[in-house]
Amino acid sequence: MNMQWNLEQLRLFVGVAELRSFSAVARQQRKAQSAISSAIAQLEDDLGVSLFERSSGRQPRLTEAGSALLQEAREILRQCDRLNGRALALMRGQEARLRLAQDEAMPYQPVLDSLEALAEHFPSLEVQLASGAQGDVARKLVERRADLGLLFHHEQMPETLERRALGSVEMVTVCAVGHPLAHEKRVNRQLLALHRQLLIAPQASGYPGGEQVSPQVWRADSFYVLAEWLMRGLGWAWLPRHVVQYPAYQNQMVELASQWTPPALVVELAWRRDEPLGPAAHWLAERFAVHLKAIG
Repeated sequence: MNMQWNLEQLRLFVGVAELRSFSAVARQQRKAQSAISSAIAQLEDDLGVSLFERSSGRQPRLTEAGSALLQEAREILRQCDRLNGRALALMRGQEARLRLAQDEAMPYQPVLDSLEALAEHFPSLEVQLASGAQGDVARKLVERRADLGLLFHHEQMPETLERRALGSVEMVTVCAVGHPLAHEKRVNRQLLALHRQLLIAPQASGYPGGEQVSPQVWRADSFYVLAEWLMRGLGWAWLPRHVVQYPAYQNQMVELASQWTPPALVVELAWRRDEPLGPAAHWLAERFAVHLKAIG
């Protein structure tokens, strides 16, 4: 077998597999469609297998071999991004500025402890912290408006991000002290369904705790907005335990014993695979790992 394939061919292979179109990849790459087809044909030659079934007038479909090799190709490209990123970090040296983005519902004490330690260790570093609602952090990283992100894991995390799980946050079922459910010893789904439910984020976001139980719902992209609504008796909700324990909410919420609560929110550290972490960001990542592991 002649192993002369190159990274450009792998990128085109992954592109055609994802877009299911030679012409769409050609437009994206600003190349002739024939050039894309030739590159894929050359890759098939080099690998000794057919990657796509080609039927006239139909979208290219992966063969069995193509499906098997797609994940390998993606992983090789990811490794290349990591290599380029690491080299870039070594070339740049210590960063002058660190842009951190965090979900606004992140437990604040571990974040503050980590940033305080960072200030002592890197006194000349400029830090910019942006807090956002669900989805904002990943968006900032993808759009290169942040270097490092703290966010809650969800099903639709962008493929371009490298991620590391740091800890988890327990979810609890709560209502306001004056809410009709507050006097119930234990609640089941049928009982919860009789009252308005306050839900996080858009329906299709893939965040834990996004399951609709009640026919009547209000939605917000912030756990703190849900908490404010909840305290005004507008409904019941699933909230992270540290949000319920926020000093301003003390004695205003009741935790309900429930037959079902969502799985814990997984706290993740995220960064772009092709934008390496500098020394200060690496150091802060390790601090976060220490401080956020303790929140379980």
